[in-house]
Amino acid sequence: MASGAANRAGRPAALFCPGDHHGADDAHGLGLGLRQTEGLIESVFGLLGLDLAVPDHSTLSRRGKTLELPPLRRTSSGPLHLLVDSSGLKLGGAGEWLIEKHGTSRRRSWRKLHIGIDPDSGEIVAVAVTGKDIDDAAMVDALLDQIADPMVSFTADADADYDQNRVSQAVAERNPDAIVIVPPRGAAAGGRGGECFG
Repeated sequence: MASGAANRAGRPAALFCPGDHHGADDAHGLGLGLRQTEGLIESVFGLLGLDLAVPDHSTLSRRGKTLELPPLRRTSSGPLHLLVDSSGLKLGGAGEWLIEKHGTSRRRSWRKLHIGIDPDSGEIVAVAVTGKDIDDAAMVDALLDQIADPMVSFTADADADYDQNRVSQAVAERNPDAIVIVPPRGAAAGGRGGECFG
């Protein structure tokens, strides 16, 4: 606890940094208010089984004004085999307890998390959060812009949405020798030489 904090009203200041950085980023990326961000961080820590103090909304606000988030950096070295995927995130709001209590449905808000992972280390090397209507392939440039290391391969194992010319072009612009491994779309037809045409 900070000195002199015992005489002030409100929640005592918790000296915790990692959640402050990620919490401020979550608030911005997901469009959440600071109290909702506090709850999100608390939920994530609980799901991960972490016994860490969660900064309150006032602390997030105060530290968020001057916070500069560093870009993600790989701790491993050498060429990168990039795995990409995306997933939907449901945002619960103030009326969630009404739905549970009374069973009424209401419109829920969704966001999409686009993520790039180094499979050798398991590290997240690129991330973006968008609205639910953004195409996966449209976010490839934004993900690749976050990566400085040379890339050997770009893989989207289970997602045919990345089977587009603009994905191959974006990878080739940055790493001409990189291999793009993407499953073909359902409407793809095989060619004579084994290549597929969508």
